[in-house]
Amino acid sequence: MVKKIAILTSGGDCAGLNAVIRAATIRAVNKYKWQIFGIKDGTLGLMTDPLNVVELKPSNFDGNLMRMGGTFLGTNSKGYPSHEEVIKGFKKMELDALIGIGGDGSMKILKTLTEKGKINFVGIPKTIDNDVMDNELSIGYDTAVDVATNALDMLQPTAASHRRAMILEVMGRDAGHIALNSGIAGGADVILIPERPYTIKAIAKHIEKIRSNGRNHALIVVAEAVKKEDGSKATVKYIDGQIRLSGIGSYIGDKIYKMTNAETRVTVLGHVQRGAQPTHRDRLIASAFGVHAVDLIAQEKFNRVVVWQNRGVTDVDLESIAGKSKTVRDNDPLIKVAEGLGIYVGEINKVL
Repeated sequence: MVKKIAILTSGGDCAGLNAVIRAATIRAVNKYKWQIFGIKDGTLGLMTDPLNVVELKPSNFDGNLMRMGGTFLGTNSKGYPSHEEVIKGFKKMELDALIGIGGDGSMKILKTLTEKGKINFVGIPKTIDNDVMDNELSIGYDTAVDVATNALDMLQPTAASHRRAMILEVMGRDAGHIALNSGIAGGADVILIPERPYTIKAIAKHIEKIRSNGRNHALIVVAEAVKKEDGSKATVKYIDGQIRLSGIGSYIGDKIYKMTNAETRVTVLGHVQRGAQPTHRDRLIASAFGVHAVDLIAQEKFNRVVVWQNRGVTDVDLESIAGKSKTVRDNDPLIKVAEGLGIYVGEINKVL
C-alpha cells in the first residue's frame, strides 16, 4: 500500500511548475492521506547527506505560489546524475513512488534511473518547446508563446516608427512550435523554424514585396536552433565552457541588411520565456496533470506519463515518450495557416 511519495522537477525551469506541485500535494494528502516530499534541485536532492528534501503540505500553498514562475523546489539541467546515489537516496527515504516533471531528455534519464532502481515512476511533461511526443500541451509552453507574442506586440510600433525589420529570436532547441505559434499570433511576416530550410534571398524578396505594397517595416521570428545557410549552428561559448545556441537572429539581420539595405534590429528573448507568471492555461494543465499523476500511483499504474490529448488529460507508456521529440511537420495545420496569411515560413525539400 502506498504511503509515501516524492516529486521533483528536472531539466530547464518554466512557468506552471509550482502549480503542478501544488496539485499533486493537495491530491495526495487530502484524498489519499499520503505523505509527499519535494526533492530539491532535481535528482541532486537525493545525492546529498543529509538528503535535501522537504515534506509538502497543502498549507504550504497559500494561493500565491501557484501564480509564480519557476520552481520553488529548484531544478537541475547539467550532466547526468549518479544512478547509484539517487537510487540509494530514494531507498533511504522508504518511498513508494516518484513523480518526475521534465521534458523528453529528462524522461529518458529518469526512465533509465527508475528502471535500474526498480522505482515506481510516473512522469509529467513540461517544456516550453512543447516537443514531448504524444502530448498536445506541455507545462510552460503556453506562457512562453504568450511572452513571445507580447514581445512582437511591443516591437511592431517601434519597427514602424523607424522603418525597420525587427528580428525576434525565441527559444526552440529542436522544435519550432514557439516561433510558429507566436509568429502567427503576433503578426510576423517571416517565421523561421529548425524543421524547414530557408534562403536569405527568399526572405529579402519577401521584404521587398512588403515594401512594394506600401508598408515600411517587417517582423521576423526565428527559433534559436535555426541553422545558417551553410548548415552550421549559431552558438556561443560561455565562461564555464558550455556551448549553447545563440546568435542566429544577428546572423539573419546582417544578411538581410546587406541584401535589402533594410535597417535591422535584433531582440533575443532568452530566459524571459521561462520566468514569466504562468498563464491560465498552464495553471489548468498543471493542475490536471498533478491530480492525474497521483491517481495513477493510487491505481498502481507505473511507468506512465500524463499527457494532454483531445482536450483532456490521459496517460501513455513512458517508453513512447522518453528521449523522443515532437517537431513541426510540413503538413502541420499552422504551416498552412501561416502560408495562407502570406507569411514566409521557409521551404520544402531543400537541403541546407
